[in-house]
Amino acid sequence: MGDPMPSNVQPMLASPGELPDDADRWGLELKWDGVRAMVYVSGGRVRAVGRRGLDATHRYPELQALADLLPGQTAVVDGEVVAFDERGLPSFQRLQHRMHVDRPDARLIRRVPVHFVAFDLTYLDGHLLYDVPYRDRRVLLDELELAAGPIEAPPYLPGSAVDQVQELLDYTKEQGLEGLIAKRLDSPYRPGRRVDYWRKIKNFRTQDVVIGGWKEGQGRREGGVGSLLLGVYEDGGLRFVGHVGTGFTDAALDDLHKILTPLERSASPYAVEVPREYARTAHWVEPWLVGEVEFSRWTLDGMLLHASWRGLRPDLNPEEVHPEP
Repeated sequence: MGDPMPSNVQPMLASPGELPDDADRWGLELKWDGVRAMVYVSGGRVRAVGRRGLDATHRYPELQALADLLPGQTAVVDGEVVAFDERGLPSFQRLQHRMHVDRPDARLIRRVPVHFVAFDLTYLDGHLLYDVPYRDRRVLLDELELAAGPIEAPPYLPGSAVDQVQELLDYTKEQGLEGLIAKRLDSPYRPGRRVDYWRKIKNFRTQDVVIGGWKEGQGRREGGVGSLLLGVYEDGGLRFVGHVGTGFTDAALDDLHKILTPLERSASPYAVEVPREYARTAHWVEPWLVGEVEFSRWTLDGMLLHASWRGLRPDLNPEEVHPEP
């Protein structure tokens, strides 16, 4: 009879790391800088689910093309929803225009089209593939020939191709891309787990953060958001890790003001008192929104140094946000 199709596969997650020494045991992919999605294809229909378990099918109607590429088949495909810039490179900032719109109109879809980059397969035609090695799952994925319109499934690069790996890493640095994902060729798929046999090799440091408040701007930002107060969860409480006041567009600041104002609360959401220089005149908010920043390093007292805003992450639960090693 085969295995029943699972209804809620949590994506497996990579741990921060370096390029592996035993390169011939690994495959490498680009880190796509989008939002993760598990896409279920069955009976000619598509259902897309984000990391928070929320349905994203209507948010990205382009993914319906998967049903056309897999007629009569059932599959659960793991991948990333990506928006590309004018250079053809993934742009997290550009994707922000689509991430918060549940039912985009035709005009927005034309202005900011998205692609689905498929990189794993957890179920296919009655077969659960969790225990099948990554190398063999990729063979099955490649045989589906998912390469038409907004759907693509780029091949991985064998880690044994040392010269090409270095060229690829250098290319990602030159183009300002996030980096690479290294996946051990014999690795199983473990839903919902962060594993060390998938490694993210980053060109710059990023950190997911919970927004705990904001401070009003000055000058042209007067009356709106000037900077965001950030936190991460540790030991069951929200810890203050600094603020971010750069990396915003004017449109992003306007949107944040509209989103944050209804979330205001009278007391700080942080478990420990916030330094007065940040707490004075702060607008505290319910810690429900997650964003992402780029930064240079952690300070000795656990603060983010030189943070720059990258965008909101509605695909993440605040309780999942912990400091990355």
